[in-house]
Amino acid sequence: MKGTFGTVALAAAFLGLSAPTAVSGILDDVKERNELRCGVNPGLAGFSMQDAAENWSGFDIDYCRAIAAAVLGDPTAVQFVPLTTRDRFRELQSGKVDVLVRDTAWTMARDTAFGLTFAGVNYFSGIGFMVPKSLGIDSALQLTGARVCLETGSTVEASVTEYFAARGMAYTPVPVADPAALRAAYEAGTCNVATGEQVALYGMRLTLGAPDESLVLPELLSKEPYGPVVLRDDPQWFAVVKWVHFALLNAEEMGVTSENVDAMLGAPSEEARNLLGANGAFGEGVGLANDWAAVMIRAVGNYGEIFDRNLGERSELKIARGLNALWTNGGLQFAPPVR
Repeated sequence: MKGTFGTVALAAAFLGLSAPTAVSGILDDVKERNELRCGVNPGLAGFSMQDAAENWSGFDIDYCRAIAAAVLGDPTAVQFVPLTTRDRFRELQSGKVDVLVRDTAWTMARDTAFGLTFAGVNYFSGIGFMVPKSLGIDSALQLTGARVCLETGSTVEASVTEYFAARGMAYTPVPVADPAALRAAYEAGTCNVATGEQVALYGMRLTLGAPDESLVLPELLSKEPYGPVVLRDDPQWFAVVKWVHFALLNAEEMGVTSENVDAMLGAPSEEARNLLGANGAFGEGVGLANDWAAVMIRAVGNYGEIFDRNLGERSELKIARGLNALWTNGGLQFAPPVR
């Protein structure tokens, strides 16, 4: 019976259900417009940056391109819309953007009170520490007696205070007003520990006079799960964005890459053939072509490829996969199967 129920329609019939009917919404609008409008950070190292020629690159940028490739067959059919922290939810609610792919943490309030929903977690982040390598430490548990720069009145300050108190560790807080003051105090040696969003610390490290002389410690003090955000009242569009993320993860787990995607169309793995559209008709369930994932992976690669070139070993940031490794490698990234 292998592969018998490879299509959404057959599976629905087997369960005594009707196959879903596509409802007009954002997916249809994007197809008619032939362009995806993607809300992004105006500038965050590794995630969303413009070069001197105004070309965009980054982890979030590649996610936008992945969605465009899946829906439109063209990873370049994207309008990148820079959005500030203050504007990001309002512009998504107003319809100015189709999806928000920006360093935005999934919280209960954002998931329940704004008419929005998160389509998964594509990056597990949190508040962290950066120290000079000259301290000779590799863990936050070794920070007893440290001079710690903190932005006053921020959530970072509260998290750091709680972290040290819970472990009975003494430290000296060094108040700073903003990220620029934090960087200046750290580089001047006024403090020997910088704190903030871990991804921001990796970016700040690159701006120091001697980046290789500082180390971002592995511990996270808080949970900041980033992920794409869409309007809650369009379940079809939610499914599209969610399965773009899941397909990128599944592709990495199956060993499907931008270089071997065509060869993998004939792979022994039924799930790999399901993913790539060589078996069944899974794209129909979300209003996409059956080869949508193959087109997407051919264009941007799998999750690991996207991570490595923007954040990991192939990038300037050199961020370890850590929690963002696949579940098969000790991380938290996990996707439902395509079957």
